[in-house]
Amino acid sequence: MTAYPSAVRLRRAALIGALCAGIAVTGTGCAEKTDPDKGTNGVGKQTPEKIESQAKAAATAAGSVRLSGTLVSGGKTFTLDLRLKADGGSGQVKSQADTFQVLRVGEQLYLKASAAFWGKSDSAGKLGDKYVKVPESDPTYKQFRGFTDMHVLLDGLLGLQGKLTKGGYTSVGHTKAVPVSADAGKGGKLTVSLEGTPYPLLMERAGGAGRVELSEWGKTFPLEAPAQDQTVDYGSQLPTTKDGTGTGTGTGTGTGKASPAPSKGATTGGTGGSGSTGGTGGTGGTGAGSSGQGSDPTGG
Repeated sequence: MTAYPSAVRLRRAALIGALCAGIAVTGTGCAEKTDPDKGTNGVGKQTPEKIESQAKAAATAAGSVRLSGTLVSGGKTFTLDLRLKADGGSGQVKSQADTFQVLRVGEQLYLKASAAFWGKSDSAGKLGDKYVKVPESDPTYKQFRGFTDMHVLLDGLLGLQGKLTKGGYTSVGHTKAVPVSADAGKGGKLTVSLEGTPYPLLMERAGGAGRVELSEWGKTFPLEAPAQDQTVDYGSQLPTTKDGTGTGTGTGTGTGKASPAPSKGATTGGTGGSGSTGGTGGTGGTGAGSSGQGSDPTGG
């Protein structure tokens, strides 16, 4: 009399086990609820303010980063692909009109541009695809140095404006991440890694002013001055460029145009406007002109 009920119970238990193993069932008796924070760095449990703070702290402490994407200002788009660290950086800055290769080793800055960028001076044909050594006294130095300054760029980029909210978990590439938005995205959105150190992985700037990915945090890379046969040194003043004019103080008059390199903007949220650099003076003369000031290319 006791064997029959035992057999029924065994068959019933086997059936329930088969159902639990064969299909996805959410219930107390079949499967445990998955913990979304299991295996993460735990940052996703924090408030959005704390997530932003930890991401900024991680970025500040990092030794290097790769930054790629776009910055938008005044309807103009600048495309960046830069590798940066504390003592310099290198990479490409591209606008609709020109493409520049920038390189800074310590305090020495080099700029490579097409021959067209240097205008119609006698020197222009010799400068195409050469690294031109930029003197610190030249306004172009201040304008372009910001693109190679890791902390200047990060300070200008990693800013959210408004009330912060935390979004559902997502991924950037193959890395699990959590987004933090300001004013439902109108004030920008920062996506932070949930794996390892909580580095910023993606910044979408307020007002549609650009989208920048941040990767290769802490990865070392070589940073060396260009070969001597690839370098041109003009001493204390650069040759005339294509977007400005300058008046010589000697026996002749120099003409030219200033670099379209961004200078510091008046407001936050975009790449700075254009500054003008005086052209090289005529024979025996030195160019004079006004220059856009500031080293923050994000217009912060």
